[in-house]
Amino acid sequence: QVQLVESGGGSVQAGDSLRLSCQGSGRTFSSYLMGWFRQAPGKQREVVAVITRGGITYYTDSVKGRFTVSRDNAKNAVYLEMNSLKPEDTAVYYCVVRMGDGRFDYTPSYDYWGQGTQVTVSS
Repeated sequence: QVQLVESGGGSVQAGDSLRLSCQGSGRTFSSYLMGWFRQAPGKQREVVAVITRGGITYYTDSVKGRFTVSRDNAKNAVYLEMNSLKPEDTAVYYCVVRMGDGRFDYTPSYDYWGQGTQVTVSS
C-alpha cells in the first residue's frame, strides 16, 4: 500500500518556525516531483512548494524567502522548512507526489496525497 505520511504540524506564534516532514512508503518516489500543497478554511487548495528529482524548486510568491523545500531520495522523504510564519500561513498542509508531467500547480496532476497536517499561526 502506497502512503505519504506528514508530520511536524502544530500551533505557533507569528514569526516562529516549523519543519514539516513527509515519509513515503510502498514505492520509491525518487524519480518524481514531490512537494506541498495547502488548504486554508474557505479557500481552494494551492501549491506551496515543489521540488524535482534533480532538486529544482518552485515556490508560490507568498512563501518565497521564508519556506524551503528539500528532499532525501534515499529516505523517500520530502521536507518543508517554514520560517517567519504568518497567520495567513494557517492551513492544512498536504504532501504530494506527481508521477506524470501535468501542471505542477494543478491538483489533478498529483497521484498521491498525504492525509494532511494542520499548521496554525496566531498573531
